[in-house]
Amino acid sequence: QGIEPDLIDAMARGLAEVRARGGRLFILGVGGGAGHASHAVNDFRKLCQIESYAPTDNVSELTARTNDEGWETSYTAWLRVSRLGPDDAVLAFSVGGGSREHNVSVNLVNALEAAREAGAAIFGVVGAPGGALARLADVAILIDPPAALRTPLVESFQAVVWHALVSHPELAARQGHWEALSARART
Repeated sequence: QGIEPDLIDAMARGLAEVRARGGRLFILGVGGGAGHASHAVNDFRKLCQIESYAPTDNVSELTARTNDEGWETSYTAWLRVSRLGPDDAVLAFSVGGGSREHNVSVNLVNALEAAREAGAAIFGVVGAPGGALARLADVAILIDPPAALRTPLVESFQAVVWHALVSHPELAARQGHWEALSARART
């Protein structure tokens, strides 16, 4: 009940527009958000037919960039090589949203700022209204759990949100395997 359905609809519409114009979806996260990014890439590619990528899926490039150039620029450099542009979008999963002031997820902050400069759409699922993600996103879905459970609940609801998106009528291009089997069994 804490997730605003209008924001899910707005994000689904925005992502459907990215697909319609032939744009790509770059999914970013750190820690648990990185794991979500990899899973979400699969779902957006398979179920929504949106060309999608996550920088954390290429461990060799990510660690080479981190070693040679620093963690703070690792995602930004990856997006630059990917030629992020105005037809594309970034979807970020973050508990706090990143903060240069608190030196938290600065690589994510830099990537979001680069996405804004490139004219790409920015979407996010975040657990803090004051971070860079909430501030820079075109659509940000804020998860507001009790402070003592912030990380586990925000990360749990991030999965709920992206699954709601990939099954959203405006975005889903096909059903999941088990849903398709169930539909066939009913006919």
